[in-house]
Amino acid sequence: MSGTSSPEAVKKLLENMQGDLRSLSLECRKKFPPVKEAAESGIIKVKTIAARNTDILAALKENSSEVVQPFLMGCGTKEPKITQLCLAAIQRLMSHEVVSEAAAGNIINMLWQLMENSLEELKLLQTVLVLLTTNTVVHDEALSKAIVLCFRLHFTKDNITNNTAAATVRQVVTVVFERVVAEDERYKDINDQPVAVQGNSNRRSVCTLKPCAKDAYMLFQDLCQLVNADAPYWLVGMTEMTRTFGLELLESVLNDFPQVFLQHQEFSFLLKERVCPLVIKLFSPNIKFRQGSSTSSSPAPVEKPYFPICMRLLRVVSVLIKQFYSLLVTECEIFLSLLVKFLDADKPQWLRAVAVESIHRLCVQPQLLRSFCQSYDMKQHSTKVFRDIVNALGSFIQSLFLVPSTGNTSTTPNQTGSNALGNTGSAQTNPGVLGMGGGTTVLPAFEYRGTWIPILNVTVQGSAKATYLEMLDKVEPPTIPEGYAMSVAFHCLLDLVRGITSMIEGELGEVETVGQATAETTSLPAQSLEQQDLQSVSDQSEKELVSRAVWEEMVNACWCGLLAALSLLLDASTDEAATENILKAELTMAALCGKLGLVTSRDAFITAICKGSLPPHYALTVLNSTTAALSSKSYSIQGQNVQMISPSSESHQQVVAVGQPLALQPQGTVMLTSKNIQCMRTLLNLAHCHGAVLGTSWQLVLATLQHLVWILGLKPGVGGALKPGRAVEGPSTVLTTAVMTDLPVISNILSRLFESSQYLDDVSLHHLINALCSLSLEAMDMAYGNNKEPSLFAVAKLLETGLVNMHRIEILWRPLTGHLLEVCQHPNSRMREWGAEALTSLIKAGLTFSHDPPLSQNQRLQLLLLNPLKELSNISYPDIRIKQLECVLQILQSQGDSLGPGWPLVLGVMGAIRSDQGESLIRTAFQCLQLVVTDFLPTMPCTCLQIVVEVAGSFGLHNQELNISLTSIGLLWNISDYFFQRGEIIEKDLNKEEAVLQKQAEEKGVVLNRPFHPAPPFDCLWLCLYAKLGELCVDPRPAVRKSAGQTLFSTIGAHGTLLQHSTWHTVIWKVLFHLLDRVRESSTTADKEKIESGGGNILIHHSRDTAEKQWAETWVLTLAGVARIFNTRRYLLQPLGDFSQAWDVLLDHIQSAALSKNNEVSLAALKSFQEILQIVSPARDLEKPDTPPAINVSVPVVVGTTTATSLGRSFMRTDSIGERIGRYNGAEPPVVTDEIEDLNLWWAAWNSWYRIGSESTRPPLTCDKLTFIPSQPFLTALIQIFPALYQHIKTGFSMDDLQKLGVILHGAVSVPISSDASPFILPSYTEAVLTSLQEAVLTALDVLQKAICVGSESMQIMYPAIFDQLLAFVEFSCKPPQYGQLETKHIANAKYNQAEWVALNYVPFAERSLEVVVDLYQKTACHKAVVTEKVLQNIIKTLGIPLSLKYSCPSESTWKLAVSSLLKVLSIGLPVARQHASSGKFDSMWPELANTFEDFLFTKSTPPDNLSIQEFQKNESIDVEVVQLISTEILPYANFIPKEFVGQIMTMLNKGSIHSQSSSFTEAEIDIRMREEFSKVCFETLLQFSFSNKVTTPQEGYISRMALSVLLKRSQDVLHRYIEDERLSGKCPLPRQQVTEIIFVLKAVSTLIDSLKKTQPENVDANTWGQVIALYPTLVECITCSSSEVCSALKEALVPFKDFMHPPASKGCLSQENLRMLKSLRRLFSAHLTLTVTVKVVRDFTAAFPWPRDKRRKRSCSNCLPHACTLHLSHIHLLTLMR
Repeated sequence: MSGTSSPEAVKKLLENMQGDLRSLSLECRKKFPPVKEAAESGIIKVKTIAARNTDILAALKENSSEVVQPFLMGCGTKEPKITQLCLAAIQRLMSHEVVSEAAAGNIINMLWQLMENSLEELKLLQTVLVLLTTNTVVHDEALSKAIVLCFRLHFTKDNITNNTAAATVRQVVTVVFERVVAEDERYKDINDQPVAVQGNSNRRSVCTLKPCAKDAYMLFQDLCQLVNADAPYWLVGMTEMTRTFGLELLESVLNDFPQVFLQHQEFSFLLKERVCPLVIKLFSPNIKFRQGSSTSSSPAPVEKPYFPICMRLLRVVSVLIKQFYSLLVTECEIFLSLLVKFLDADKPQWLRAVAVESIHRLCVQPQLLRSFCQSYDMKQHSTKVFRDIVNALGSFIQSLFLVPSTGNTSTTPNQTGSNALGNTGSAQTNPGVLGMGGGTTVLPAFEYRGTWIPILNVTVQGSAKATYLEMLDKVEPPTIPEGYAMSVAFHCLLDLVRGITSMIEGELGEVETVGQATAETTSLPAQSLEQQDLQSVSDQSEKELVSRAVWEEMVNACWCGLLAALSLLLDASTDEAATENILKAELTMAALCGKLGLVTSRDAFITAICKGSLPPHYALTVLNSTTAALSSKSYSIQGQNVQMISPSSESHQQVVAVGQPLALQPQGTVMLTSKNIQCMRTLLNLAHCHGAVLGTSWQLVLATLQHLVWILGLKPGVGGALKPGRAVEGPSTVLTTAVMTDLPVISNILSRLFESSQYLDDVSLHHLINALCSLSLEAMDMAYGNNKEPSLFAVAKLLETGLVNMHRIEILWRPLTGHLLEVCQHPNSRMREWGAEALTSLIKAGLTFSHDPPLSQNQRLQLLLLNPLKELSNISYPDIRIKQLECVLQILQSQGDSLGPGWPLVLGVMGAIRSDQGESLIRTAFQCLQLVVTDFLPTMPCTCLQIVVEVAGSFGLHNQELNISLTSIGLLWNISDYFFQRGEIIEKDLNKEEAVLQKQAEEKGVVLNRPFHPAPPFDCLWLCLYAKLGELCVDPRPAVRKSAGQTLFSTIGAHGTLLQHSTWHTVIWKVLFHLLDRVRESSTTADKEKIESGGGNILIHHSRDTAEKQWAETWVLTLAGVARIFNTRRYLLQPLGDFSQAWDVLLDHIQSAALSKNNEVSLAALKSFQEILQIVSPARDLEKPDTPPAINVSVPVVVGTTTATSLGRSFMRTDSIGERIGRYNGAEPPVVTDEIEDLNLWWAAWNSWYRIGSESTRPPLTCDKLTFIPSQPFLTALIQIFPALYQHIKTGFSMDDLQKLGVILHGAVSVPISSDASPFILPSYTEAVLTSLQEAVLTALDVLQKAICVGSESMQIMYPAIFDQLLAFVEFSCKPPQYGQLETKHIANAKYNQAEWVALNYVPFAERSLEVVVDLYQKTACHKAVVTEKVLQNIIKTLGIPLSLKYSCPSESTWKLAVSSLLKVLSIGLPVARQHASSGKFDSMWPELANTFEDFLFTKSTPPDNLSIQEFQKNESIDVEVVQLISTEILPYANFIPKEFVGQIMTMLNKGSIHSQSSSFTEAEIDIRMREEFSKVCFETLLQFSFSNKVTTPQEGYISRMALSVLLKRSQDVLHRYIEDERLSGKCPLPRQQVTEIIFVLKAVSTLIDSLKKTQPENVDANTWGQVIALYPTLVECITCSSSEVCSALKEALVPFKDFMHPPASKGCLSQENLRMLKSLRRLFSAHLTLTVTVKVVRDFTAAFPWPRDKRRKRSCSNCLPHACTLHLSHIHLLTLMR
């Protein structure tokens, strides 16, 4: 517009108008004056307008009717020249848009007149076109009139006019609709809602439209009317119209202005109500027509399809479907169904061709196809239109093969096809046909079951260039060349696949992009997201779900038909390009299905490609099963089943290879064709490009490739690449030259395929790995049980895949190596070899690969890589283990310095060698370990040192080679030295690692779990070393046990100070005690069977000839080591919280060992006990009050960080232990063990000692040959422990403990010894020597008594118990103890080579004990407890046993020692007894003492026959000493001694004073001979106490009286016996001893009477006088004796009696003498003297007594009356008795 409105243009317009008017004026000047005038007037008008208006164009437009009028008048002249001039001027005005609506109407009316007059028809058309295109002033009737004008000109007889008018009509129609578009554009901003369409009334519809839209509506409506052969509503004046032109116009409008119909409901209404019914109506002939059917059978003739109409209808339908599908969903369903029907075989060929072209147009519009699927296929109860279209194409293709085309055979002249197609396809058709005739050129074609169909180049890929749909000028149906329909249908399929795929993949890409953006958005903090964002995200996901459902439905709807058709075409294709396209389509569909996750359809397409790759009928299970699964779906195309593979299709294929199938059983050869190879390439391409979506289909692909590779004879080489190789079995593979050149390429592609796996995502890669593993499993199954060459394809490709995916090896490593490990266990050596090769290659490659981050920083990956190497250890095949160790060696050599965290697994491989795997393998692995220990310890992480320890320990446990075991123990020692030397570095590194692990554990919320936790890491390392040595300490081999034990305790001893203080807890409990437990268990369960030899010619000592004895040695070594540690490390152990429990456990082990039935072990246990008792207690505060004296040996007592030492040696050691203690205690100050805790430890030791003692000394219940009796060394050691132990417990040692001790001491000395051992232990019986055990027992008691002596008062009450114990030992001299029921023999009778038990000689022990008793009593006699507990009585009682036995004692020294001991004891004890006489504490002692004197002095035992006189005299002198003791220590103190005891003493003295006690002369003679001195001393003693004149106390008078009484009684007895013997002897003289005795007695009587007379009267008891007087009758009877000596003595004895017979002193009154006589007589009665004597005395006395007669005299003697009366009564009583 700018060009026509510029000033220059306006000026030029004015000039032109004026020029035109002038010309018109000139032309009409003569003929048409009115016109001339009008022209001139017009010039003036124009000038006026130009002069008066600034906007000239607007002014011109306002006055256009006047301006135009001259020109209209000129046109009315009908003169051609004038008309042309006027039309040109009018066009110029119109081009400048200066024509008003009125002027335009006038112009159109003028043009109508010209048209009717057939004037300037072309110019008319031009003018109408200019008028309508340059402005929009023409509306309604004017417009319709102009359009009708053009229509009418179209139907003139002039072709040029017709064609020009047709073009003009088309352009005018276009202009009308363009106006609508422009109008909509102008009003788009005005939100004017259109009024809803009411009903179907056109008029009411039009009223709602704007002017331009209304015109267009009316025009389109009339076009429909005209096509339908109805009268138009708006185009009034139409006289003629053709359907074809109408359809073309409808098509152009619909195609060019779809938005008008979509935006205006009125137009949409027209589409639905007019266009669609019209189309359906016009389609009717095409639908009903059946080619070849008889028309006569129909009741009415069927109209034949008319090609021009049908073709144009199809074009309209294409436009309707393409542009208005959304408006006409239902109508389109009908149209599409019609299209499908037009493909039926009974339709004309041209109709089928045009229909397939139409469908092709649809197939290149994937969005449209998507809409079909969405609107129909996805709706319930709706026609599956999309599926039907695809199936119809397949059915169409199939029908072309199965039904020969009628009327269009291969003999059709070439020209027809050429003309019909124009240039398209003719170039190839000609040579194709010629080629078939001449056989020189092969035409691309499909061949199936004898049907040959050429392939024509009908279209460009991706475009639906139709041939027959464009034949608008054709009236008759064209001839369709052979192969055209097939080619179009083929391209339909290809374009369908291409379109769907590109669309879905494009949308998929968008979704993924949006999804990634959404993920990034949602990854932002939640607070940054607005609500609308969240809503949009959810909408997006919902939209994605909908889209995915559509995609899946599209694929599901089409894949069956596509697959059937493409499979058929693939089978039929003879052209490489066509085959390539088909394969590409199948590949594309497979990839698409894979992307959508449609497994069934994906597998179906892949199966088709796989089947195409293999020879026909190839027996591949995986493909056959897939095919069977597909066929079970029973899909078909229009009821026609399609044969997918036919043998007949192979006849024209070139065979390129012959080979053997991969099968379990040998079969014949199979052939591969070039198409198979092409399919194989496609398969490779599919896997290469779309491996990410193959998923489980990898199984199909790889299985096929495996079989193809096998048939082609490709074998795996280095790295897994396949190379051409020779078949092992059967005929060699036959390959053509063509395929031979292809083999390297195929091999390369195969390798590239697996190399490309590096680009697969992780899931896809796993599918690939799983498929390869599955293939490999099948190959493994086939290789079982035969020696056939196995297929190594899968293993090789696993290796190849692993090698190229090293950058993400960890995600595939487990399944990959897991399967290769299975392969390594296969019995087929070739298979196994390749498995190991692949695995070790992968491991080495993985270790050398430059990972990011490096392996040194990625411990998990390194462990993952090395783990399969370790897993190989579980495989028993030697070749595998060799490969494994070779790999380890190579790794060590190449990566040893950088293994880092991988060391544990490498070491694990060495440690996994088992004892049963052969000596050579063990030796090789051990050499690797030695290399590690010697070269790599400093380079490996400190965390791996523990594993080195474990591996070295495991070699120690191997039983194949003893030297390796012992060397491994040496390695452990070397390792410990390394730990010691680099302790600080190792500790630092381990602590760092520990901190990291601890942090990780805390983050995960778990507890850090490692061996010996929570000990510090460095200490854990030591603990592992100790634990491993501990395991070796219980090895079945004694040499290993011994070496390990020595190493363990040496290591702890040498380096134990490096341990943290708290770690000692673990050492004690987890290492040492655990070891002790195991050793104890093994020892107690060891076999007792004798071992003949130690292997070879080695002899075994008898002390080690059973497993039990060998274990005993281990037990001894272990227990001693532990005890030594407790001893030397007590200062470390005691501060531990549970030291007391540890102490208890140690004591328990010592107890167990001590009570074992093995002398070696039990004795060693006691030595260990002794060792721990040498442990010194921690130094105590010496300033504490009440602290008992302690041994001044100290250990450090840590206070803060200061170490205080006492008088003992300092513990500041060169190994910095003092510093370590300080450091430990800086963090955790130890609790200084107090006295109470310390005492508890020693009391625990005491309890253990007591249990050992009580158990070991308890007699056995049964006695047989197997009875175990503890040895003397054991018992000696046991007792020797007590003194040291007692030093620790003496402060609390109680009476109960003393009693326990006594039981053990008693039991110990009671134990007999074996006859075998007796010569080495016992002295000769004659030697008075104590055994070591007896010495120890006495030493123990000595220690005890000394401690009691200096102890508190509470301790001293134990004296009696000590005495009891010693006295029990004293009794052994006479009564040896019995050990249970065990039978013992005297040493002299024992046989050394027999299992007999020998009793000990207890005499020296008992005598030594007695000496101790005497010595102790001398010290303690006055002690309160000794007095209270009647110790003296017990001593006397015990001594009474040997004293009573006297000569019957086992040893003569015993009773002599007993006598001397008794004398010593009594010399000390009797004064004490007298001192406590009043307390009654000794009352029971006196009878015991009396009995003891009695039993000893008058023993029942007889002296031995060989006893000499001198010896007996010595023995008698001992008896005399006893009597002397009595006379010095007892009788002088009779006033403090019970009368009964004195009486017993007197009786004994009396008894001892008599020489002859036996009635036998012989015995009497001996007796008198042997006991003369003793009797004399007894009698003298009696006399001594009888003549006592100095009586100071009544008690002294009593003892004198007692002695007198006894002496007188003794005299009476002797006299009586003498009288009796004298009478019996007759004239025979009595023995000299008896005569001497009687003389002695008679002299003693006379002396006694003299003494009594001299004694003060008050000192002589009347009873004594009675006894003296009683002697008188007896003396009188002796006068008949025959011995002059006796008679002389008798006379002297009778003389003193004269004093008893003198007259009384005064008459009638009793003298004092008489009174004494009376009193004596009374006592006689009370003393029950013999009746005869008494009566005689009384008679004599009464006869001489002057009784008074008168009362006065009686009264004067009243003081004598009691005696007299008593005597008188007694006399009467006696007389009565006599009567």
